Amino acid sequence: MKKIRISAVSYTNTKPFIYGIKTTDFVNNIDLSLDIPADCAQKLIDDKADIGLIPVAATLNLPEWHIVSDYCIGANGAVASVFIFSNCEICDVRRIQLDPQSRSSNNLARVLLKNFWKIDPELITDAEDYTNSSDPNTAFVQIGDRTFGKAEQYPYAYDLAEEWQTFTGLPFVFAAWISNKPIPSDFIEEFNTALKFGLDNRQKLFEELPHRDDFDVEDYLLNKIDYDLTDKKREALYLFLKYIKDLGV
Repeated sequence: MKKIRISAVSYTNTKPFIYGIKTTDFVNNIDLSLDIPADCAQKLIDDKADIGLIPVAATLNLPEWHIVSDYCIGANGAVASVFIFSNCEICDVRRIQLDPQSRSSNNLARVLLKNFWKIDPELITDAEDYTNSSDPNTAFVQIGDRTFGKAEQYPYAYDLAEEWQTFTGLPFVFAAWISNKPIPSDFIEEFNTALKFGLDNRQKLFEELPHRDDFDVEDYLLNKIDYDLTDKKREALYLFLKYIKDLGV
């Protein structure tokens, strides 16, 4: 029987999932690849994967998609790894350089800029070094491990999950386990069991992760990332997709 192909993000916030997959027999039933978020989505779009932990905005590029897990990469409030970094207040930003590794977070920035902050800065997608600019009114979006320890380096660091919650009163879902075709229910049950094993054993995982002086990884994985795909998170997911459609991007 052909193995189901799974693409997962290779960031710290997915390590509990990967730990659960790799330390259970479930790993023998799949073909696993680790990728950046945009590549996870593209593999699903190109049918080079059957299931992907993809940025939720990427579902809009799929002709067919299904949520196939009880778990996600989400947050109730500040997530501490998805930011707009700026040298000026958001109301004074004139240009925002977008993160080339992101889909959902760039779109989340667009949604908040238009509907919450109500500003219309120039959005730059192809900056040669998007995290650098000599212009004090140019900010940038950045996600994932590359943000660790950076919040104190800039006068203004806007945590986009926290800003979304202030705007909508809802949690946020950055990425969900999505398939591009129907998946057998018994496989989904085994999949959820493997993911739960990883989440239940995060303390063991911490023994393997390198210590950082500038970022509390344990707090991040235990408290900042909220992994359960609750009804409120599903509501937030579909609301976010509606806002993206309204942007017309």
